[in-house]
Amino acid sequence: MPDTLANLRCATAQLWINPQRLASAAAVNLGEQPLALRTADMHAAQDRLARFAPLLAQLFPELVASHGQIESALIPVPAMQQALGLPLASGRLWVKADHSLPVAGSIKARGGFHEVLEWAEQLALQHGGLMADGDYRTLTSDDARAWFARHQVAVGSTGNLGMAIGVMAAALGFRAVVHMSTDAKAWKKDRLRQHGVAVIEHTGDYEQAVAQGRQLAHADPTCHFVDDERSVSLFVGYSAAALHLQKQLQDQGMAVDAQHPLLVYLPCGVGGAPSGIAWGLHQVLGEHVHCFFAEPVQSPCFLVQMMAAPGSHPSVYDYGLTNQTQADGLAIPRASLLAAKAMRSILAGVFTVQDPRLFDHLALLHASEGMRIEPSAAAGFSGPLHLRNHALASAGANHVVWTTGGLLVPDAQFQGFLQQATG
Repeated sequence: MPDTLANLRCATAQLWINPQRLASAAAVNLGEQPLALRTADMHAAQDRLARFAPLLAQLFPELVASHGQIESALIPVPAMQQALGLPLASGRLWVKADHSLPVAGSIKARGGFHEVLEWAEQLALQHGGLMADGDYRTLTSDDARAWFARHQVAVGSTGNLGMAIGVMAAALGFRAVVHMSTDAKAWKKDRLRQHGVAVIEHTGDYEQAVAQGRQLAHADPTCHFVDDERSVSLFVGYSAAALHLQKQLQDQGMAVDAQHPLLVYLPCGVGGAPSGIAWGLHQVLGEHVHCFFAEPVQSPCFLVQMMAAPGSHPSVYDYGLTNQTQADGLAIPRASLLAAKAMRSILAGVFTVQDPRLFDHLALLHASEGMRIEPSAAAGFSGPLHLRNHALASAGANHVVWTTGGLLVPDAQFQGFLQQATG
């Protein structure tokens, strides 16, 4: 702990292993929630996304080919593995390509779409515009859209969650509002406005934008506020990714057991998305999946929370850190308590990454595999390097780096990312 704290305060990249991890942990008690979350909730989220799939294929041309399914490929990346200098004796490297998720272009399409669709479903059933076993494509009717237009969907975001929530809400006819800090990327704000989403900018960081957005939403009875720090709907929407990954592993003939551990590296901001996925993977794959979160050295809010005393909720500012990083989606000063409680006995560890390494790995992935990701999505590639001498990194291991965003990055912006790589 002393070395970890010293490295934390000095913004030194490091790996922290969770001493409270229980390999056989059962359902996780989410503390503030009245009931423990169960695997059935994950399946319910998957079923909801399936019910809406025909509607999504109708709303978004880019989802026609997948019949409304929002999923990404699991891709072996041997050239990237060689470029990183990872020996085959440490295991095989894969990318879970959420950077290419259609419509929203990031991992946030999972939980974000799910929460908007769940609320739309509830409203439509209450209004009588939808039967429980009906055709969800009726929700594109003029009557349904007029009903949705009486309601607002709002969210606080640094960019990617706002993109997912705003685009989906606007497509259904809701009044969509995204509260963002002034330092959020301009191209993300512009894209939201192009989709008819109202973007409200707030001074300060992400936490302050969320707090102000939450306050405004609570004053409006027609508003549904998507709370990234507290939402179970977001959490279970993300968790459904585990069911698809389980099938992908089976299709690839990849076992997950003591001889073939699965190491998963997830970039982490406030913690909802990676925690939902990690929880889901633990439920369906068991004790031999090991999830590690990746955070910038100046914004390690989840690491800070995992090391904190029970009942406390510290900020990265408390450790003299700036919360300044080019990984804008990860520039979060304080972690979600819901997510931290869910991960207390499940998370394998957290590692931190310096910004120059993000750009180096972004450029290396593009040169070796032709993939385009944003800086925050590159955070996971440091994980296999941290773990290469660990007992888990055997020849039978599989390392999955979850690339969380990048599809919608403008060409000029991406070229700027490449120019920041040190080579």
